[in-house]
Amino acid sequence: MTTEASHPLYVPLAPLTAPRAEEPRRRRRPPVPPARPAEPPAAGSVRPAEPVATRPARPTRSARPARSARPARSVRPTDPVAARPIRPSAAPSAVPALRLAPGRLRAGVAAGAGAVGLLWGLQARPSARLDVLFASGAHLTGLLAGYGVLVLLLLMARIPAVEHGVGADRLARRHALGGRYVLGLIAAHAVLALCGHAVHTHADLVTAAGDLLSYGAIAAATAGTALLVAVGITSARSVRRRLRHETWRAVHLGALLAAAFGFVHQLAGPDIAGGLLTRWLWSLAHAVVAVLLVWYRIVVPVRAALRHDLRVAEVRDEGPGVVSVLIRGRGVDRLRAEPGQFFRWRFLRRGLWATALPFSLSAPVRDDTLRITVKALGDHTRRVRRLRPGTRVLATGPFGALTAHRRTRRKVLLLAGGVGITPLRALFETLPGEPGDVTLLYRASDSSSVVLREELEAIARERRADLHFLLGPSDGSFDPLAPRALRNLVPDLAAHDVYLCGPPAMARAATASLRRAGVPASRIHSEDFDHA
Repeated sequence: MTTEASHPLYVPLAPLTAPRAEEPRRRRRPPVPPARPAEPPAAGSVRPAEPVATRPARPTRSARPARSARPARSVRPTDPVAARPIRPSAAPSAVPALRLAPGRLRAGVAAGAGAVGLLWGLQARPSARLDVLFASGAHLTGLLAGYGVLVLLLLMARIPAVEHGVGADRLARRHALGGRYVLGLIAAHAVLALCGHAVHTHADLVTAAGDLLSYGAIAAATAGTALLVAVGITSARSVRRRLRHETWRAVHLGALLAAAFGFVHQLAGPDIAGGLLTRWLWSLAHAVVAVLLVWYRIVVPVRAALRHDLRVAEVRDEGPGVVSVLIRGRGVDRLRAEPGQFFRWRFLRRGLWATALPFSLSAPVRDDTLRITVKALGDHTRRVRRLRPGTRVLATGPFGALTAHRRTRRKVLLLAGGVGITPLRALFETLPGEPGDVTLLYRASDSSSVVLREELEAIARERRADLHFLLGPSDGSFDPLAPRALRNLVPDLAAHDVYLCGPPAMARAATASLRRAGVPASRIHSEDFDHA
């Protein structure tokens, strides 16, 4: 059901004043008896604006979608009330979210690999015999492969501290890269073990393979390897595009069974079975990862569903093929969702309940209400526009690291493409800054493809922020995202932090242009939701 009813999320923003840190604290005076003292506004509250005579703000002119594809002029409102410094309209959580820095994650994974190598080294017996050399290599690659499977499962356990600190897209990319290494280690382990056994028994490779498969633990490892190979094949980009998400997900669940088969095989091997302490530590590592998977992938989502009782409140048309879905529940603020983050949404209706869809929040959380804005790009997203109020929603999250905590500079450039405006729209409203500190560039093929335009213009007027609509075909003669064009729009571009979100091709091109324009890679913050 699509409605046009008004909602607090769409009310024009009221100006918020930020306290000046340099002002000395004044001594409080007693109130005058006949007059009642005015109560100061609470933290995060909106101070009513005094009546001020204003003149209309100059409207934004979007770029012509013609050959030149010139960018629109900045929105610089003339309302003096909007000239006041503002702070985030959504009050931050009292307790900051715990975040694991990417460097610490890499160091932890490397330290674990070093410990596995030390375990192998303590048990290795130096020898020049060929079968012993093959066996030693098989043991090392097998231990590293088992450890690698644990790391892969840990990366996808959706642990909040890891998700918020590293980012879901980076985790997914590292998971995919790590999967290739693990499959390589497993293949090396199998080949080395087979060759070692053949040399030791003076048999040919076929006979040695049949002999090895007669052992139950090796047969389990072979079944687990077959499952991991199936997961790897279906994860290839060319194959995944041809599969339904439900099919891909079902095959990926086989990785859990493969890890269990591998664990059985490892406990029977000489490296783990050789000592009680080694077996205990290896079993403890697997138990910890299993508990984290069950807790964050099953227990936490079910508990959140029972606690918050999220339901669709409204579906609103935003443009051709684009809708905003308002989702209301109880105690939504306890989710501690930050602007720029996303949830994985599972709508309990036919055609949608089996798939968790990653959508960013397109507005700050207000009045126990979450909002997402969705463009119809496939079967699942087309069904979203047919949601009815009252539909039950299961939301897992929040996830993502495209938040204000990445900011390192006073000035910020938000660069959006297409429906990638959704997380940046929330940041455009909430990132603290004075007039001129925040700039938004919105790339779209034409004016009809611009999403949430009225809201963006309202935010720009209230914040006295620069807003440019860069309209024109992607294959046009003029590229508004070229380094020179970006420097013309943002003269001090190299002094900005850049938040980037858009289609993969646009994001790659924009990142390359920003680098050539002098923006360091460490200050280009992006999140690819195709990998989230």
